[in-house]
Amino acid sequence: MTESKACMEMAEQNLLHTYNRYPIVLEKGEGVYLYDTDGKKYLDFAAGIAVQSLGYGNRELNEAIKEQVDLLMHSSNLFYNVPIARAARRAVAASGMERVFFTNSGTEAIEGALKAARKYAFQKDGRRDHEIIAMEHSFHGRSLGALSVTGNAHYREPFEPLLPGIRFAVFNDLASVEALVNEKTCAILMETVQGEGGIYPAEPEFIRGVQAVCEKNDILLILDEIQCGMGRCGELFAWQYYGVKPDIMTCAKAIGCGVPAGAFFLNEKVASRSLVPGDHGTTYGGNPLVGAAVDKVFEIFEREKIPAHAKEMGAYLAEKLEGLAEEFPCITARRGMGLMQGLVLTVPVGEVVNRARDNGLLVITAGSDVLRLVPPLIIEKAHVDEMIEKLSRALRQVL
Repeated sequence: MTESKACMEMAEQNLLHTYNRYPIVLEKGEGVYLYDTDGKKYLDFAAGIAVQSLGYGNRELNEAIKEQVDLLMHSSNLFYNVPIARAARRAVAASGMERVFFTNSGTEAIEGALKAARKYAFQKDGRRDHEIIAMEHSFHGRSLGALSVTGNAHYREPFEPLLPGIRFAVFNDLASVEALVNEKTCAILMETVQGEGGIYPAEPEFIRGVQAVCEKNDILLILDEIQCGMGRCGELFAWQYYGVKPDIMTCAKAIGCGVPAGAFFLNEKVASRSLVPGDHGTTYGGNPLVGAAVDKVFEIFEREKIPAHAKEMGAYLAEKLEGLAEEFPCITARRGMGLMQGLVLTVPVGEVVNRARDNGLLVITAGSDVLRLVPPLIIEKAHVDEMIEKLSRALRQVL
């Protein structure tokens, strides 16, 4: 039995079967490439689901993490620690927000954002029946709170009843949002660019219109930047492209570039009138190890101008994908911003993913008919060209 076969069998015997994993065992990464235990090389256009924005083996990030491991990995939030204080300073300065709370994941960031919004509303009027407007086809995580605001019944129904007071509007349809606003509405939550729902960027007039509705009615605007943030769409945060600013923002994935980390950011209005000691907490969130990683990620992003590079490479990738769509009629649309791109296919998208993998290319799906491309933000034009060649071959094999 091969090493990879033995590993897969061991995992299937012991892990809870909540994933249908691809039949490869990854061993190491270098730059924008991954290698399995059989020595096969893969061009990675999935980036651990938009996590590995600095690619694999970034020496500076690795050294920062290793150094912190030898100093102190964990102390709890009962004490201060230098790395997380530095990370918080960088994160606040980079985002233009005023306060940040570090979590272990994007789902936990959503949970914190929901609690902050409800506490803010309760402090304002003392009501306990506040409502939150979320979007259809959205995805915010798999905990009970995050599921409650995820606009896909398939994910929600087995776990109901969930949080009360959640109403769903149509993304990019301002009238549908306005129709749901009432005196109970305390927040409007949406992804700036919908990810799992099919790679749908917010239309400028929609997101600006939603912000205007929030300002008019003292409703909090919560923007989920867990996947589309941290430079992926060509700005450090996608909302900066639109000229809007949320009251609360969630972030995760690339904020740690492989180290499990998330965060929710608040403006001073919300921070000063919502969560207080005893309202929210985390054992691991914001520990020294995470702080060292997040601090270094923000430093590298700023110094190396990673968002600007993503914007340049995103434009090149979009151009090449448009050319691919002209060549293959099974591609009916291209959507996305920066290095968060999707192709709508009329052929089985899972088969395309499988054939791409056979050809040494890792891509993933978004919904039932969208091929999702979210590569490391450090890719160059040569990597895009290589991806197009491998994806073209995979499409021909499926047709």
